[in-house]
Amino acid sequence: MNDLLLGPSGLPYRPCAGVVLINGDGLVFAGQRIDNPGHAWQMPQGGIDAGESPREAALRELVEETGVPPNLVEVLAESPDWVTYDLPAELLGKVWKGRFGGQQQKWLALRFLGSDSDVKIETEHPEFDRWQWMPAAELLQSIVPFKRSVYEQVFTDFRELLA
Repeated sequence: MNDLLLGPSGLPYRPCAGVVLINGDGLVFAGQRIDNPGHAWQMPQGGIDAGESPREAALRELVEETGVPPNLVEVLAESPDWVTYDLPAELLGKVWKGRFGGQQQKWLALRFLGSDSDVKIETEHPEFDRWQWMPAAELLQSIVPFKRSVYEQVFTDFRELLA
């Protein structure tokens, strides 16, 4: 990871890795955020720790948020570029202890090789209270608006892998 980019807020972007987990039907894993029930669905994602590659972070986040172990996925692709989003003004200074103004993300497309019973969102630090397989277009309509452009770019990057 290179130096952190600064966003329009003057704060740096938080380095993050995300997972597009794709089942055999080309549908995408979507989890409903525990902190915004009924309003915010997203794919697994999280910060990249010091010394960790985006791929390592993505696979760690997959386990932490879905319970799916790395042996039940196949890495299909990595986003060619970093994508960024900015936090809306009302969230600046409130999330990530106020240290970041948004995220710069690298995404991995993973083929899910397991069965639905292998997904266990009741993890040590749960992020989701529900999950389901969704078409990418439906998930785009269910993501919080400030992350929508990231999801549009990621789904464009991985379009040939999706239903």
